[in-house]
Amino acid sequence: MAYYGKCIETVIEQLNKFKPEKDIPEQFLEAASTSLQTLSPQKQAFILEVLSGCLEYRKLLAVVVDAFYVRAGWLCRRADYNLFEVICYLATFQLDELGFQLFSDIIRSQPLDKMCKFLGFLFNPLSLCSWIKDEWSLIYETAHVSENWIDPLMRWQPEVQELIKQLEKVMTNQSPLPKTKAKVTEPKEFNLTVPRPRAIPVPEPVPVMTKPKPIPRSTYHPPKEQEQLEMTRRYNRWKAEELLLKVNIEEMRCAVPRSRGTTLVQGSEKKLQLRFMPRILKTPKLTFYKPNNVPVKLNTAAILREGSLYQRQVEKELQRVDKLVDGAGDFSEFLEWQKKMQAKDQEEALAAGECRRLQGKLSREEAILARQLLRQGNKQKADQKKEETAELMQQCAERRLQEERSMKELVEQVIEVQKNVKVAQMKLLKGRRQIVQEVIEESRELLQRTAEAAKEEQKRRCELIAQHRALETQPMRKGKLVDLTQIPGYGLEGEMSVVELRERLALLKETQQRKEEEKRDQIIQAKRARSQGLQNMVEQISLCRAAMGRSAALSGEQKKAQSAAPRPPSQDQRVLELRRRIEESAAERRKQAASGPISAPRAPRPKPRAQLESRHWVELQQSRERRLRALQRSCVDA
Repeated sequence: MAYYGKCIETVIEQLNKFKPEKDIPEQFLEAASTSLQTLSPQKQAFILEVLSGCLEYRKLLAVVVDAFYVRAGWLCRRADYNLFEVICYLATFQLDELGFQLFSDIIRSQPLDKMCKFLGFLFNPLSLCSWIKDEWSLIYETAHVSENWIDPLMRWQPEVQELIKQLEKVMTNQSPLPKTKAKVTEPKEFNLTVPRPRAIPVPEPVPVMTKPKPIPRSTYHPPKEQEQLEMTRRYNRWKAEELLLKVNIEEMRCAVPRSRGTTLVQGSEKKLQLRFMPRILKTPKLTFYKPNNVPVKLNTAAILREGSLYQRQVEKELQRVDKLVDGAGDFSEFLEWQKKMQAKDQEEALAAGECRRLQGKLSREEAILARQLLRQGNKQKADQKKEETAELMQQCAERRLQEERSMKELVEQVIEVQKNVKVAQMKLLKGRRQIVQEVIEESRELLQRTAEAAKEEQKRRCELIAQHRALETQPMRKGKLVDLTQIPGYGLEGEMSVVELRERLALLKETQQRKEEEKRDQIIQAKRARSQGLQNMVEQISLCRAAMGRSAALSGEQKKAQSAAPRPPSQDQRVLELRRRIEESAAERRKQAASGPISAPRAPRPKPRAQLESRHWVELQQSRERRLRALQRSCVDA
């Protein structure tokens, strides 16, 4: 058992080294054979045969082992993957050649709990006849799989089941290892001297904390610079207000209203008058209008856009004049027809809206009816579906019972066949063992031949390398004389020397520079022509603007003249009647005044001076604004 256990361990070690994405199986087997030369020939042949079989049927073994980890061996370690592959290979391909007794010895040399799980999973008849057979049939032919692999496994199934039971009994009867009591340590007394008294530790000096920096005053108080800025701002504002008041007083001193009897005051009297003048509380802000007399200064796109705009306006005006010359009429008939058609369209739109409303009602009723019909149809379909599912469930149950019966019959037949075939199997085992020994000897001879051929190939390569190195050590002429004026003479079309090639390249460069200069001159001329065209267009735009300004000024003057002209007296009867009544009342008032005593004229009531001055300043400011607007209009018109 230990012998086969070591063989299986070496196979698992070699499989762990194999990497399918990098290694080639043939080269890997050669390397493994060279590393196993220290072992005995029989042991080496057994290991190489199992290793080559595992590499050859790796896909088949991976199907079973992967399924085992998913279904039954989820508690097993992934490090035992190659162990399960080796056991699966021995059970599937080598069980007839090894014999059941040798196979059972190999199984007993491995961990019993893992072997019980894996053999129970592999030799399950339901799994062998169903999914394992189907998966292997995807890789190999179905007939080959069933004859060579599935049928032998089914024949060995009873013996394997007995082996599993024996392993389970061994696991249950295996008593746990007795716990050995640990020896209790016996302490021994030491001959110790009298301990010295502990020295009193020197107290550590108390650390002196550095004095923290005080909190700056700027944390709780605003900075002085901000206060200074605020003070300067207030002072400048006060100064500007005083200066504005002074300027207003000195500039408009000539417009200060005076009574008729007072004369001009000079010297100290004038200063007193200015000192005691009323203070202006608040003056409205003056509005300054900037004249729009800036010359035309636009980019290229704006100039072209404005030029095309004026061009379109001129074309439209010319078309309008041509139409008037041709006798174009008014649009009164067209407007009446348009109104009729609009009324007709409105009536049609109302009728269409009413139709849409009725159609909506009709579609709502139809939708309700269709919903009811759909609900009834769905109910009928659901009832029919339930009946069909009940029938299908009943058929499935019957089919499952038939399958179970057929499987039981199949298992009984297999057991009977296995009992009758045991004698034939023993004969086959003997013949196969002889064949195995012959194959092992042949493989040993082949390995020796391949090793000799590899040694010869290595010797040949070493000789070639030595020859190459000897050739490399020979002196070689490094320099090479080249005549630049000589033609190589390869027989190609247009062949020339290096000097001629350089001359031609220089000529090509000169022609290219000449073409670039000509193109540059053309671009400059085109730019000049374009700038001249833009300048002409700018002049045309300025002329159009001036013409439009003049036409706007003329239209404004005409409107002013029309508004200033006296209106003709109204001929309305109601107005004439009102005027007659006014004249009669005026005549009556004159008669009464002439007949009554003449009263003295009432003296005018003097107004306060402050009201007059404030009204004067407001009127003066309004006049300034009117003057600025008039200046702006005149600049725009010009």
